[in-house]
Amino acid sequence: MHPDTFFRQSRLTFFDDRDAAAAYAREYCAEEARPVLETARNVCRRIFHFTLRWDLEQTPEPVCFDGPIDWLLQPGNDPEFVYAFNRMRFWICLGQAYAMTGDEIYARTFAGQLEDWVDTVTPDSPEHAKAWRSIEIGFRMDYWCRAISYFEGSPSITGQTIDKFLASMKVHTEKIMDLWDPYQLMSNWGIIANHGLFLAGLTLPESEWTKKCTAEALRRLDEERRIQFYPDGVHWEQSPMYHNEMLRCFLDVLVLSRRNGIALPEGFEDGVHKMALAAMALIKPDGTEPLMGDSDSIDCRDLITLAAAVFSDGALRSVGYPRLDLESVWTLGAKEADRYLSLQPALPKTDYCLAESGNFTFRSGWTKSDTWVRFHCGTLGAGHGHADQLHFDLSAFGEDILTDLGRYTYVYGPDRREFKDGAGHNTVLADGKDFYTTTDSWECSKVSRAVNQKYYADSRFGYAEGGHLGYYRDGIYVNRKLIFLKPDILLLADELYAGEPHRCQQYFHWNSGAEVSHSGNTVCFRGALACAQMQVLSSAPVSIRQGIGRLSRHYNSCESAPFTETETASDGFLSVFTVISTDRRDAECPVQITKLPVFSNFKEIRFQDDQIEGLRIRKGDRSWVVVVAHEEYVSPTDTFRCGGCTGFGQVVVFDETAGEKLIGTRLSP
Repeated sequence: MHPDTFFRQSRLTFFDDRDAAAAYAREYCAEEARPVLETARNVCRRIFHFTLRWDLEQTPEPVCFDGPIDWLLQPGNDPEFVYAFNRMRFWICLGQAYAMTGDEIYARTFAGQLEDWVDTVTPDSPEHAKAWRSIEIGFRMDYWCRAISYFEGSPSITGQTIDKFLASMKVHTEKIMDLWDPYQLMSNWGIIANHGLFLAGLTLPESEWTKKCTAEALRRLDEERRIQFYPDGVHWEQSPMYHNEMLRCFLDVLVLSRRNGIALPEGFEDGVHKMALAAMALIKPDGTEPLMGDSDSIDCRDLITLAAAVFSDGALRSVGYPRLDLESVWTLGAKEADRYLSLQPALPKTDYCLAESGNFTFRSGWTKSDTWVRFHCGTLGAGHGHADQLHFDLSAFGEDILTDLGRYTYVYGPDRREFKDGAGHNTVLADGKDFYTTTDSWECSKVSRAVNQKYYADSRFGYAEGGHLGYYRDGIYVNRKLIFLKPDILLLADELYAGEPHRCQQYFHWNSGAEVSHSGNTVCFRGALACAQMQVLSSAPVSIRQGIGRLSRHYNSCESAPFTETETASDGFLSVFTVISTDRRDAECPVQITKLPVFSNFKEIRFQDDQIEGLRIRKGDRSWVVVVAHEEYVSPTDTFRCGGCTGFGQVVVFDETAGEKLIGTRLSP
């Protein structure tokens, strides 16, 4: 097919004017374009190094070919390089570099590598199977169709190039059309594959086959959307990185459907909007996604920006970039840039309960220096989920303080288990046992059902609670109550319900590069921007151990990071309070914590610690009384008295600075 005919018939209408989008990119996105251009130059020299923002599995070292490219090369024991290599995300860089520079070397490289791959990596050869997994097919249909659209008008894109492209795309679409099973329905692989099928159906010359491809792709995507995403908008695999990759797929479908007059199923747009709002709810103050499950530290504001433009949503706009970023302008076109600037930002609410997925976030505000807390008590998710039940993250003053450790590798062994098991999270273990048991990189032989999720938030306080049944066969129930005294104090009440002697371990993983020390039951953190003081209290003796572990912000990369492990033992019920105060690095953040007796107003008796406990927390000129009940204490009619305060409820906070002495704020009724 003649290239002019192909480009004229293609309905892949992402950017309306390539040259206008390129001019915008040169003027406003020079910094973002730098790694794109560098990647394109390297690809022209047959150097491949996966370091782009959304390269799902980044590589530590570049691979260079002096002779012909070996598309099935696997350096080391990790096949992820082969998978990434055969997705060709780097060809989009060639296309964008061509659009921004007009240099024909990028078009020649694209045409030569595409033709070489089509000739050498055959679809039915067992030796080439790693290049033909359904997820790679889906990514290729996406990336190839995007990439070729940048080269319209290039003399290097010949009829032969177009014919090879069309023939290969036909094979790609046939393979995905023939593949529809329960795994595809429930996996991100299915969404990626059918998203690619949808794009390929719009890229290939229109025919009965392409109409069938787009219609079937849309039908499948809607089914996958409805079954894979919780009503709160979170993808069930419990990995923000894969959630965001799915969000990108669905935003593409919205953009292209609107531009091609394709009707969407009922609820489709609202469902995708919820995905974007969930991504916003989880986003950290620095704009990155949390290292939850198999996720990397990726600045996801490009997706938030794209979603803000697609939905004309001022809340998303306030969290995204001030103007369209590089990828957004290549998806929407330069004409949308002015419309985005005119979209009025609207500051979102600070606290979110994503109840169905079991994710809770709290903020003191939406600036980079505000405090951000994340708590998880939900399903494991798929193989990308980690043993992070009851885990929490904490950042303040522009720095992570306590964090998830990331993923590091998918190769099963000690490294995979170190980052995936419970001890690699800021959570609670009983008797040193895991509440999940992994059998390989993806499967578990023992899982842990989340129970008792509760939530409360207002302008002064945030509260989340949850427990799990990971130890029920051992006669143990573990519960965690998280209380956020805004803007800078976090209180954890960990409860271990048991009838026999057991030990409780808490794990706290600190940001890398920080100084962490402890004296008695107090641990001090001093990072680059923030400091924190953590105090651990219990009626039983507490031992504290400091150690050095590892933190992985990107696949195949890790660094040393300090951790704290506590251990407390009891003959039966056990409660452990942990109070964490944050401040700027050069400030002091001492907090005075006093254990208070709790009395019955009706019976005039002191309650036992295994029934209800009270604390007074003071920082500077502020003071609170916090009362936490571990069991029902009211019989027949009663209220408690603690520190001169009177109230009723399971978790109650009295703001003494505001003069509260009666009723207080019931975080848990």
